[in-house]
Amino acid sequence: MFAAGVPLVEAMESVAGATGNALYYEATTKMRDGVSTGTRLQQSMKQTRVFPNMMVQMVAIGEESGSLDGMLSKVADFYDAEVDNLVDGLSSLLEPMIMTILGVLVGGLVIAMYLPIFKMGTVV
Repeated sequence: MFAAGVPLVEAMESVAGATGNALYYEATTKMRDGVSTGTRLQQSMKQTRVFPNMMVQMVAIGEESGSLDGMLSKVADFYDAEVDNLVDGLSSLLEPMIMTILGVLVGGLVIAMYLPIFKMGTVV
């Protein structure tokens, strides 16, 4: 929104409503209040103690260089890739467990179906 020309304070109001997390909603609201009173965005982010240090540093570099929107985009891309890697790792860890559970279920069903047939052959 900042890159599209929306003022930072107004953009932060929209971001606060879109977070979906009460902790980040309050942090973004505090940041918005700080920025509206003249505090730098980087300092407001640091005061909330919610955002990672790397993100705060990238915002500081973006503010100093005048390309805040570009730095925020790079940070978003980095964390998006990090989340994708974590999800891929988690799904690769869950795959063997899911296969084991399915194997036990299918094996149990097969045994439950054929056990009565085997018992009928032994009764004479």
